[in-house]
Amino acid sequence: MATLSNATKNALALGSFDTKAELYCFEIARPEVGPNDVSIHIQYCGMCHSDCHACNGDWGLDSWPIAPGHEIAGVVTAIGSSVSKFKVGEKVGVGCMVESCRNCDMCQDGLEQHCPNMIQTYGSIFPKGKGDNMKDAEGNHTNGGYSTAITVNEHFVFHIPEGMDMKYAGILLCAGITTYSPLNRHILQKGGGKGKKVAIVGFGGLGQMAIKLAKAMGVDTVTILSRSDKKKEQASKLGCEYIAYSNEDSVKEATRSFDVVLDTVSAPHDIASLLPVSKVGGAYVLLGAVGKPFEISAMSLIFNRYAVEGSLIGSTGETQEMLDFCAKHQIVPDYRVIDAKEANQQFKAMMNGESLADRCVIDIATLKNVELIESKPARKKLRSTK
Repeated sequence: MATLSNATKNALALGSFDTKAELYCFEIARPEVGPNDVSIHIQYCGMCHSDCHACNGDWGLDSWPIAPGHEIAGVVTAIGSSVSKFKVGEKVGVGCMVESCRNCDMCQDGLEQHCPNMIQTYGSIFPKGKGDNMKDAEGNHTNGGYSTAITVNEHFVFHIPEGMDMKYAGILLCAGITTYSPLNRHILQKGGGKGKKVAIVGFGGLGQMAIKLAKAMGVDTVTILSRSDKKKEQASKLGCEYIAYSNEDSVKEATRSFDVVLDTVSAPHDIASLLPVSKVGGAYVLLGAVGKPFEISAMSLIFNRYAVEGSLIGSTGETQEMLDFCAKHQIVPDYRVIDAKEANQQFKAMMNGESLADRCVIDIATLKNVELIESKPARKKLRSTK
């Protein structure tokens, strides 16, 4: 779960040594299994745009080297003496968080993701008092799923449902829950999707997951809003309507059309110009982590009763619910499995806005074929040792 200062390095990892967002293979240490812990052999890890932001220094992380990755799927290799939910050999997943205080109002209400002491799967400083096996971890930062193993408290480990392929299961623990949670609040918990219209701004990994989930919830119409017509044909294949929001007339025609708008774009864009596509009283939900502030007219909000809200992944309970929902409705994200040595190329594509709507998943077994380094490297790309 953490980079340990005085422990044997026992896992391979793929990560960045500075803010250049270049990935290299190096060794990390994982904690021994404590009474409530689950040790996992990672088989696959999805690549999220958040990983790029973290490794590019966009979010102010200053602990290096760091292995990103919070779309983790693997197999249980060991459990602590008090673990009751999991058995060795089970297929499991780990998402965007690995710890919380469990005592605050948020944790007690089942909203661990909003705990002020929530520990993210990578890039968080590990706190004190989490058990003897974590003593060496205290004060060090967590490392994520671009690695061969991870140790996590069972509370933050999820069962992968029977019949769900490990290759894509991890994607659901980020892109899946990020889009499921607001749709659950605004669609399922408000009578279902019949008669409802949903718009999705952006057509990347989050966007394609939102489409599949909204349709499974019975939404009447799903419309994609993207910068240009470049992805229109792809959206049509998924049964979606399409608006290129660079065309102001098209946006105006869609004024007051949608009950829920999910904005999945993490790059700066003109949110204020898109807000009017919401119905009066509609919800405009921000899912993309745009780093720069933006302006919205108070008058626009007042006269249209718009609700602009953020949404951060989901609780542990809602995450397991989402996995079961996807299994029941046979929801499979668009994805492709890549070799670890292709990760830098995919990072570059994501950062330049050139990645396809499908999600890339690293086959962690291929990490052994990447050159291992021991210290901050000179500038060079990953290469195979074969």
